[in-house]
Amino acid sequence: MPELWAGTDAGKAEHHCTVIDSHGTKVLSRRVPNDEPALLELIGDVLKLASGEPVTWAVDLNAGGAALLIALLVGHGQRLLYIPGRTVHHASGSYRGDGKTDAKDAYVIADQARMRRDLQPLQEWDEIAVDLRILTARRYDLTADRTRAINRLRAQILEYFPALERAFDYSTSKAALLLLTGYQTPAALRRIGQARLVTWLANRKVRNAPTVAAAALQAAHAQHTVIPGEKTAAVMVNTLARAVMALDEEIARTDAAIEARFRQHPHADALTSMPGIGILLGAEFIACTGGDMDVFGSPNRLAGVAGLAPVPKDSGRISGNMRRPHRYHRRLLRVFYLSAQVAARCCPSSRTFYERKRSEGKTHKQAVLALARRRLNVLWALIRDQRTFTTEPPRRDLAEA
Repeated sequence: MPELWAGTDAGKAEHHCTVIDSHGTKVLSRRVPNDEPALLELIGDVLKLASGEPVTWAVDLNAGGAALLIALLVGHGQRLLYIPGRTVHHASGSYRGDGKTDAKDAYVIADQARMRRDLQPLQEWDEIAVDLRILTARRYDLTADRTRAINRLRAQILEYFPALERAFDYSTSKAALLLLTGYQTPAALRRIGQARLVTWLANRKVRNAPTVAAAALQAAHAQHTVIPGEKTAAVMVNTLARAVMALDEEIARTDAAIEARFRQHPHADALTSMPGIGILLGAEFIACTGGDMDVFGSPNRLAGVAGLAPVPKDSGRISGNMRRPHRYHRRLLRVFYLSAQVAARCCPSSRTFYERKRSEGKTHKQAVLALARRRLNVLWALIRDQRTFTTEPPRRDLAEA
């Protein structure tokens, strides 16, 4: 039996696996439940068909419902390729028939794995990288929930008490959120008065309680009209303020868990030594890449994945045109872009590079992207050489001089 390629269209409850030979002939097509015994039976049957010859597996998901299958294949030492679902979708248009089935998608995945040489093998991530991926994803969800809650809170206050909505920045002021857990209407604030409100806030350990109380009372005295629905809106504001405070506490706990896990990674010191990269961005870098640079092979490949490498847009006699890539890892680009923005302010060498790009006519965004690309090379070298960032070049050994 010649070499085989096994393509799997992964799903939540079931997968469809299609196995083809070197001629593209289908030798197995099976739907299997997403359970360990059934997946182990599938792996065993495919290996029997191969009769000792190599099998290349391919899957259209690298997490989620395919996680168990990936773990089993990696545990059995199988070569596994990842083909993004979008690639499968575009490739399927070149195959006969307009219909879409799981069996066809699995065949397309297997055939693409057979023909293409640019697909990236999936490797098993270490435990720290997996934990950081889970924690950073959770933090991302929490911050998105917090933003939505803040926006809803401000919109609700604006409907019946616009002066109070303008008085504080609820996205940064914990004191303002705490105030809303007790007093939400102009009449309630006027009744308690300045002195008692200051005492109420101070008992809850609010900093600058007199300033907060004065701003709230000023807003209360600016409005004496009762808007219809004020009582219900006040209850809703109270609920939303408590929800935001609960989210803040959970974000703080998640940040602590991220820092504790990130500190255990071997690349932690190299990452945080780079100006502009702190605990959160460093953890997100590990979460996006797995921390194994051998997977990418070169800094140019990593730059392409991160969206920092321009791609050509040539046609006919026109050549030399470059454009931003359309497909790249958004979160990984965010790591390099945000860190470059910070470095452009606090790192002298990065600031010099940024200003030189601006003097060449680049926009702010273009200059930051250029700086991010340069910093990617530096970070690659730090991880490769297992050293930390320094503004001075590394000294050669006297014996090498």
